[in-house]
Amino acid sequence: MAARTLRHRSIALLSYDGAPFHVRGSMAASLHDLLAALERDRSLDAPDRLRERIEALDRLDASPAGNATHAGGAASGDTAATHLRARVLHARLESANRRLYDEIRMAIRRGAGRETLLRWARALADAEPMNGSARGDSYDALDELVSGVLRLEAPETEVAAPPNGMVFYQPTPARHIFALIERAALTGRDVLVDLGAGLGHVPLLAAICAGARGIGIEREAVYVASARRCAEALNLTHVAFLEQDARDADLSKGTVFYLYTPFTGGILRAVLDALRREAEGRAIRVCTFGPCTPVVAAEPWLAADDATSIDTLALFRSR
Repeated sequence: MAARTLRHRSIALLSYDGAPFHVRGSMAASLHDLLAALERDRSLDAPDRLRERIEALDRLDASPAGNATHAGGAASGDTAATHLRARVLHARLESANRRLYDEIRMAIRRGAGRETLLRWARALADAEPMNGSARGDSYDALDELVSGVLRLEAPETEVAAPPNGMVFYQPTPARHIFALIERAALTGRDVLVDLGAGLGHVPLLAAICAGARGIGIEREAVYVASARRCAEALNLTHVAFLEQDARDADLSKGTVFYLYTPFTGGILRAVLDALRREAEGRAIRVCTFGPCTPVVAAEPWLAADDATSIDTLALFRSR
């Protein structure tokens, strides 16, 4: 998945200083003010201004110039010149981000990814700490960072609709993955198994940021291939992605299991029964996010670390 593809946030159309566009007059004049302010601020090119660059790119994407560019619309005269300025500025900010992401990728390849990526993730974290308190499935600046660093390739062909009981893939918001790493206290002794791994964000980040062995179980071959290419490009030798049904997976090595509601009904029941059998022989942890959480919370062989919600990461331990 290429950088800046997780564009699901609700972005207010603001001027650079935070004032709503409508108080500045016409939309065109406000866009001009925004561009002028961003063009003057050369500090945006500094590596440590990542958050500010992401916010600026959000505003450009939400602007009339950004909307026209994405829609392929044509413009003329002053409007065309303004749109050209917006594209040049957009490219400048994207280039600065790319340089930073390249540096982080180099650190990961040489084994220093934990310190480097976590440092940038913490720098981007909002007032909410990375402990799972952030709610919901919306995406934020952390997802921009993760997308830019991992550069997972989205499938070129349309993925078929999942069978009954299985759910369309949606990446876990990055803040919940970092919360998992922290709350589950992952270490190099852990084996994290992501059941319904999709493109592999969770095992990849667990391997990079905690040194844990990551195993992604995913039935879609195109997702598995993309995740494997990413792991190879980042020299992550302790991550594996297996193309198989979660009901057929070997769970015997896992210490931590993650489910972002990848399936429901009978399939979820079968997987939970398999996890229960694993827990009969050793202690395991189960982390969930989304609508599967209440189902997992009802399992008598699991105890939740804290109050559970479908909007936050939940951590369970076998009894």
